[in-house]
This record gives sequence, structure tokens and C-alpha cells, in this order.
Amino acid sequence: MRSANIVLLVSVFLASAVEMVEALTVVVAVGVTRGWRSALEGAAVALTTLAALVVAIGPALVHYVPLNGLRIAVGALLLVFGLQWLRKALLRASGLKDKHDEDAIFTEQVAELEASARPAKGRDSTAFAVAFKGVFLEGLEVVVIVLTLGAADHRLGLAAVGAGAAVVVVAGVGAVVSRHLAGVPENAMKMAVGIMLVSFGTFWAGEGVGVHWPGGEVALPVLVGVYAVVAWATVSVVGRGERAGVEVA
Repeated sequence: MRSANIVLLVSVFLASAVEMVEALTVVVAVGVTRGWRSALEGAAVALTTLAALVVAIGPALVHYVPLNGLRIAVGALLLVFGLQWLRKALLRASGLKDKHDEDAIFTEQVAELEASARPAKGRDSTAFAVAFKGVFLEGLEVVVIVLTLGAADHRLGLAAVGAGAAVVVVAGVGAVVSRHLAGVPENAMKMAVGIMLVSFGTFWAGEGVGVHWPGGEVALPVLVGVYAVVAWATVSVVGRGERAGVEVA
């Protein structure tokens, strides 16, 4: 498998896994609090809707949009998207922002669900709606990543495989560990995803405007390495300054 394919597959898998962990937190909270039937039905309908979006929009992007124009647009989108992920991950790794706490989110979700009324029988519409919304909203970000990464280099199938694998893995882990999601290294995953999205954005935006990267697609792993070093240096410098500020205070 070519290096660009490996980076693409890993990027989509990690990005999808992060979003699915957040969606899983909602589904587990609904299942534990209100019952698993309505929670799983809501999640299943959301996943089906998201898959239909990829099937409906993806082929049109691949076959009808000029490749260079698509790469410029996708590259710019991925740069914005990736920098947002990277910024949050860097702030959390440096201690300037609290880390994402899935246990706290779970507890808050359970409290809200327990406070709402339950139906005497039949489908629990509240549980269905909350599970659907949680999976659909988190999944929309996955759809954007699959469509942009897959369509820009005509590898929509590979991107979809990466996302599907993430859904299966996270669902399997969720079935085993249930509500204990705090141990998932989400911030490290977001850091990796941010670096990869920014690298893809730089590579494809460059190709779209006529840049000839040395070594072609071999330049992509090099970009990942460069951005990873920059991210590590940023965390080291900012984290050192934050600790020094705390000590002085």
C-alpha cells in the first residue's frame, strides 16, 4: 500500500474513532438510563442516514468536480478543520485547557435523561431522539472527513473503509467497557488527527495551485513529520511557560 494511502486510512480511522467515542458516550448514557432498544434504534437510524449521505454526495464529487479545483477547496477546508483540532489538542496538552472528560459528560447526560418523563410502554421517543442526535451530529464530522479526504484523491472507498472500521472498533470496545470511556487517549488521537488533516490540506492545496512536491506522494509523510515536530515543540514551550507561571504565582 502506498504511503499516501496509509496516511489517509489512519487519518480517517482516528478522526472517526474520536467522534464515535463521543457518540458512544451519549448512546451508552441513554441505554443505561432509558433502555437499550430505543437507544440502539436511534443510533442505527443515524448511522444509516450518514452512510446514505456519503453514497449520495461522494460519487458526484469524484466524477463531476474538476480535480484541481476540488483539491484547492478540500485543501483549504482541511487546513481550517485540522488547525481547529490541532489548536484544541495543543491547548489541552499544554495545560491551558481542560481535557475532554467522557465520564463527566456521561454523568451529565444521565442526569438530564433521568429528569425527563418516560413513556408507560412502547418506544421511548426521548431516548431515540437523544441517541439519534448524538450519533448524527458527531457522525456529520466523520462524513465531512470521509468526503473531503476520499474525494480529493479519488479514494472515497478507502476513506469509507477507514470510517467503517472505526465505527466497528469503537462499538466493539463500547460493548465491552460500557461506560468506562475516560481511559481512551482522546487528546492524543485529536493531536494526531489534527496533524494529519493539516498535512493533507497543505499537500492537496499545494497540488491544486500547481506545486510539484519532491517525491510526489512521498512528501505527505514528510509533512506529517514536520507538523508533528512543530506540535511537540509548541507543547514543550507553552507547557514550560505555563508551569513557570504557576510556580511564580
